[in-house]
Amino acid sequence: MECADIANAALVVIDVQRGLDAPELGERNNPDAEANMLTLIEWWREQSRPVIHVKHNSTEPNSTLKPDLPGNEFKAGFAPLPNEKLFEKTVNSAFIGTTLEDYLLGENIKDVIIVGLTTDHCVSTSVRMAANLGFRVWLVGDATAAFERKYNGVTLTGEQIHTANLASLHNEFCTVVSVDTLLG
Repeated sequence: MECADIANAALVVIDVQRGLDAPELGERNNPDAEANMLTLIEWWREQSRPVIHVKHNSTEPNSTLKPDLPGNEFKAGFAPLPNEKLFEKTVNSAFIGTTLEDYLLGENIKDVIIVGLTTDHCVSTSVRMAANLGFRVWLVGDATAAFERKYNGVTLTGEQIHTANLASLHNEFCTVVSVDTLLG
C-alpha cells in the first residue's frame, strides 16, 4: 500500500490515555506503540489530513480511565490540536454513543486508519464496527498494543493477545499494516 491509496483516509487515534500506563494492568507488548502512533500523527498533520481522537470516559467504578481521575487525560503528545475532532465514549466502540460515523460521512471520508489502545478492546471493537458500517479500514499493528490476560487458569502474554487479535481482524474486518508499509 502506498500513501496515494490512503489520500482521503482519516487517522483515528483511540484511547491513548495516561490510565493505560497503570502497573495493575499487567505486562504489555509493543513498547514502541506510542512512538509509532506519534510518527503517524505527525505525518498526517504535515499532510493536512484529518486526525481524529477518541477518548474513553469509563463508567466502571475501579477504572483508571474515569473522567474524574488523572488517568483519563491523554498521554503526552496525544492531545488533539484545536482543528482536530475529539469524540468521547463510554463503551468499547468509538461509534457507539458518539457522532463519529456522522462526522466521517459528512466529510465524505470512507477510509480510516486506526491506531491506539488496546488491541483487544476498543481498537478491535472499533475496527469491527467501522468495517460493518461500510468503511474501508487499515489497522496499524505496530501502533497498537495489548496487555496480558488470564483466562481459565492460563496467562496469555500481551504479545499473544495482540497477535491473536490482529490475525482475527486481518482480511475479515481490515487490512493490518505496519507504519513503514503504510507510509511507504
